[in-house]
Amino acid sequence: MLHGKNLIAGDWRTGTGEFRAHDAASGNTIEPSFQEASAKDVADACAAAAEAQRVFGNLPRKDRAAFLRSIADKIDALGSELTERAMSESGLPEARLNGERGRTVGQLRLFAAEVENGAWQALRIDHADPSKTPPKPDLRLRKIPLGPVAVFGASNFPLAFSVAGGDTASALAAGCCVVVKGHPAHPGTSEMVATAIAEAVAECGLPAGVFSLLNGTGYGLGEALVKDPRIAAVGFTGSRAGGLALLEYAAARAVPIPVYAEMSSINPVVLMPARMESAAEELAKAYVGSLSLGAGQFCTNPGIVLAVAGGALERFVAAAADALTQVPAQTMLTSSIHGAYDKGVQTLSQQAGAQLVGEGAEGSGPCGRAVVYTVSAEAFRKNPAFEQEVFGPSSIIVSCASLAELAEILEAMEGQLTTTLHMEPADYPEAAKLLPILEERSGRVIANAWPTGVDVTHAMVHGGPFPATSDGRSTSVGTLAIDRFLRPVSYQDMPEALLPDSLSDESASVLRRIDGTFVV
Repeated sequence: MLHGKNLIAGDWRTGTGEFRAHDAASGNTIEPSFQEASAKDVADACAAAAEAQRVFGNLPRKDRAAFLRSIADKIDALGSELTERAMSESGLPEARLNGERGRTVGQLRLFAAEVENGAWQALRIDHADPSKTPPKPDLRLRKIPLGPVAVFGASNFPLAFSVAGGDTASALAAGCCVVVKGHPAHPGTSEMVATAIAEAVAECGLPAGVFSLLNGTGYGLGEALVKDPRIAAVGFTGSRAGGLALLEYAAARAVPIPVYAEMSSINPVVLMPARMESAAEELAKAYVGSLSLGAGQFCTNPGIVLAVAGGALERFVAAAADALTQVPAQTMLTSSIHGAYDKGVQTLSQQAGAQLVGEGAEGSGPCGRAVVYTVSAEAFRKNPAFEQEVFGPSSIIVSCASLAELAEILEAMEGQLTTTLHMEPADYPEAAKLLPILEERSGRVIANAWPTGVDVTHAMVHGGPFPATSDGRSTSVGTLAIDRFLRPVSYQDMPEALLPDSLSDESASVLRRIDGTFVV
C-alpha cells in the first residue's frame, strides 16, 4: 500500500504540496498523490545522514556487505507488484523491467562482494627507516568515505539508475550515507524500493539516517539538496542542462563538492570498409534494432554512424530504410520526453543537407517513432546541430569521402560514453590508426557490437570525457564506481593502538602494498 510520503531517516512524513504520477501510455493519473518535500525535510535528511555517517562509515566490512545483500533480498521480495507499478509509471515492458530489477539486485550483491574483498581501500604501508637522512617516517594509507551523498534518480531506468541503483549502491558500498531525490515520473516505484532499503536499515541495526528519500517536481528541491553543507558528493544521470545546473550549485558552495553527472552522448559507430563490403545488410538490421531498443531511451544509443561513401554504404542505407518499416512506435517514458523527442527530430529534419532514410511505424499518444537521416561529412562539419543528442530512437548516418575525413570528424567530436568499430581483419591496420582517437573521445571502445547494453562488471567503464560525464576519470557502472565516493588518508607515525585495524602490521586479511610490494 503506497502512501506518497517522504522518507526522512526512517520517518515517513507528509510534505508541503502534492503531485501525481501518470500512466506513461494513457497519461491518466495514478493513485495515490505524493507529497512534495519541504526545505525542512531536505535539511533534516541531510542532518540525519551527517549524524549517521561516522557510525556507518566505520562499519566492519562484513556488516556493510550484509546490509547491501539485505537490500537486494528485500527488493527481490517485492515481486510482481514492483514490476507492475514500474510498468505503469514508465511505459517499459515487463521483460525489460524484470531484467532491470535483476541488474539492480545483482549490482548490490556485486558491491557486497567488493566490500568484503577490501581491495578498494588501497591499503599501503611504508615502514619507518630512521637510518635515512632525514629519517623516513612510518606512513600508512587507506581510503575512507567522503560523507553523505545526494543521488538523483534517472527517468529512463526506474530501478537500475534510481533509488537503489548504481550510484546508491556504490555510495553505500563506500560507506557513505545517501539522500535520494526520487524522479517525479516514477514516485510509486521509488517509494516501494525506498521501503525495502528502510527495512534493511532497521533489520541490520543501522542508524536511520543512513538513507532518506525526497519526493518533488520542482528544481528547487535538487538545488537545496546539493547546496546543503552536509552533502559531500552528488551522483546524477540525466540531461546536460540538469547536470550543468548541479555542477554550478556545487561549485558555488562555500565548500565545493564533486558532482558525478552522466549527461549527454551520441556514441559514434564507425563502419570500416572491409566489414561493410561483407555485411552491409546484416549491420543495418542490427543498427536499427539497437537505435530503436527501448524507444531509443538509452544513454548509449547509436546516435551517429560514420562510413566511407560507396556501394557498400548505399546497401547499408537501403537495408536500414527497409528495417525501419518493421519498427513499431513505442511508448516513451513521459509526455515531456516524448515532446522533446518530437521537437528534436523536427529540428533535425530542417537542417541543410539532412536527407530522410526512413521512419518506423506511426503510433498514437506519447509514442516515439524511429527515424534515421543521412548527411554528408561536409554538411555535418558545418552544422553543430547534427551533434546534438536527440533522446529517443533517432540517428544520423554520415557519409565520408575517405577514412581520413572520417578521422577528422571523430577528432572534432565532444566526449562520448562509447565509440564503436565494426571491422574485419583486413580493416585492422586502418582501425589501429583510429583507435587512439576513439580512446581520447570515450570511456568505452567497442569492437563488432552495438553500444546499447552496459554490463555491471569489474572492468566496465560507463563514463567518458565531458560532456558525456562531468568527470571523465570516473564510471557510474561497475565496481570501480566506488572510487567516486572515497578519498585517501595517510597516517604518519601513528601509534599501533590508534591505527585502523586494516593498517596494523598484524592485519593480513586483504591486499595491501607494503614497502612498495603487493602482499595478501
